[in-house]
Amino acid sequence: MTFGEQPAYLRVAGDLRRKIVDGSLPPHTRLPSQARIREEYGVSDTVALEARKVLMAEGLVEGRSGSGTYVREQPVPRRVVRSGYRTGGVSTPFRQEQAEGGARGTWESRSEQTTAGAEVAERLGIKAGDKVMCTRYVFRDAGEAMMLSTSWEPLAVTGRTPVMLPEEGPLGGCGVVDRMAAIDVVVDNVAEEVGARPGLAEEILTLGGVPGHVVLVISRTYYASGRAVETADVVVPADRYRVSYHLPVR
Repeated sequence: MTFGEQPAYLRVAGDLRRKIVDGSLPPHTRLPSQARIREEYGVSDTVALEARKVLMAEGLVEGRSGSGTYVREQPVPRRVVRSGYRTGGVSTPFRQEQAEGGARGTWESRSEQTTAGAEVAERLGIKAGDKVMCTRYVFRDAGEAMMLSTSWEPLAVTGRTPVMLPEEGPLGGCGVVDRMAAIDVVVDNVAEEVGARPGLAEEILTLGGVPGHVVLVISRTYYASGRAVETADVVVPADRYRVSYHLPVR
């Protein structure tokens, strides 16, 4: 293969991809069979199969048991807004966006005491095995699961206080900044990193989609005078949402 030359399966996948994107193969249309691809492009069964696998991995087509492979309808991406903290009781990004955009959003959560693994301990600046409060969230928009979040707070900070359970008590659901302020911990900094990876099986099951679909992961940590007081992983499906930042210039 010379420089710049594509393998046959990528050439075939590229042509089929172009037809899907330009509408020649509209959503819900059955993808040409493996035999048809082999004949039309003059390739082997192996090349035809690999080309179909590429399109499936990209989320452009989906298999239907006993029926064949069909072009998937591609959702129009929506924004997940990430912005600076604002006071007023609605203090998490999801709740800010929902309050401003029609309040269709709901969420469910579950908290439990556990011990920090090595990665969480490093992010919180504590020792592996130290006690933390772990809270798992499922956020829904108009009933559709659109975002997952798992947060960890060191019980050395919140243990035996009214804010130990993030979604319960007098400040339940108020967000990290307000809750910490209630116990005289002043949050003054937040850091976020955005990455991407294939969704885990349990994430895809909740969010919907095809196994192997890519998710965006926002790793967020709140700090008070340099001490981490909460860290969280926020997971959103990359084909349905875009992470949008609006940050002040100081």
